[in-house]
Amino acid sequence: MATVRDVYDFLDSVAPFSAQMSFDNSGLQVGGWNWEVRAAAVALDATPEVIAQAAQAGAGLLITHHPVLYRARKQLPDGDPAFQLARLGIASIACHTSLDCAPGGVNDVLAGRLGLRDVIVLPTAEGPAPCVRIGTVAETTAEGLARLVGERLGAAVRCTDGGQSITRVAVCGGEGGSFLPEILGKAEAYVLGDADYHDFLAARQAGLTLVAAGHFETEVPVVEALSARLREKFPQISWIAMQETSGIRHC
Repeated sequence: MATVRDVYDFLDSVAPFSAQMSFDNSGLQVGGWNWEVRAAAVALDATPEVIAQAAQAGAGLLITHHPVLYRARKQLPDGDPAFQLARLGIASIACHTSLDCAPGGVNDVLAGRLGLRDVIVLPTAEGPAPCVRIGTVAETTAEGLARLVGERLGAAVRCTDGGQSITRVAVCGGEGGSFLPEILGKAEAYVLGDADYHDFLAARQAGLTLVAAGHFETEVPVVEALSARLREKFPQISWIAMQETSGIRHC
């Protein structure tokens, strides 16, 4: 029978926890290393809804992208997801920034979902920026790219037109605004999850089309991809499909 440690070690081999960014808190969040795992689930977030699904299905392990314990806290009230997991006896492992940047992780999956070809890691003066991918598409416009992104991700996108024909597209799921300066001159468009007003302004002034498709929408495709890898590695574990929504809507 597989244990929490066995699953952790496999995740560490495909998206090393040692590669996580300094602010991150990936790894084992809740539970014991030697707990046996007969059923498990993979999700983007350990929301109360996801935890309830996992518990109802008999999962003993929940693997998420975003850590259930991210920022330091002084209390764990009974409504806290980490408390719920511990009370239900469900172990929790998070693969966050390590999975963002890993081969076959968040951004490779995003590039594949958008149909990018000849995908490479963004080169910079200091070496590669491991989270950003750049690939090619058939020549298109800002409007055409925004439509493609919206359709492929099921997302309501926001965009600004850089005024250039687009054949090279950079992608970064989730928060990727800090990489914008490195992308200039290397792609005509940048697809990311979150962008603020100043990101859009800077991109437009630099002639870069910027398409923001939502944090959830750009990252959730990795859940299916990671589930498939885990299912192949641990066929003895019953892998449970989670139903997730972002919970964010236009009001």
